[in-house]
Amino acid sequence: MSEKIHHGRNIKRFREMMGIKQEALAFELGPEWSQKKISLLEQREEIEEELLRQVGEILQIPVEAIKKFDEEKAVNIIANTFDNGSILNGINNNPTFHPIDKIIQLHEEKIALYERMLKEKDEMMARLEKLLGK
Repeated sequence: MSEKIHHGRNIKRFREMMGIKQEALAFELGPEWSQKKISLLEQREEIEEELLRQVGEILQIPVEAIKKFDEEKAVNIIANTFDNGSILNGINNNPTFHPIDKIIQLHEEKIALYERMLKEKDEMMARLEKLLGK
């Protein structure tokens, strides 16, 4: 049984992670879009391919990320990774790393991701300012 991935919720998650407001996404999508329309879009479970492509381009993420990201599964994988030394489906009672080291590594990766996302946000803001200046 295949679980339904909520496209709208994923768009909202990625948009928020990148620090992009609904108004900015609406502006990028075109004149027929508004903050309210983005809010309604983010409530939709399924979104047509062409619109997913447009949003993916604006957020600079692959359409597949929007279509396949399942937060609950991601959380379960992370939780199972650190559960009594088990690593996903295998049991490892003698880990070759210290769990704290792994947490620090994940934290550093998250910081690097946020820094990339902030850079992309700054680039998007520069593009918006340039568009508004024209």
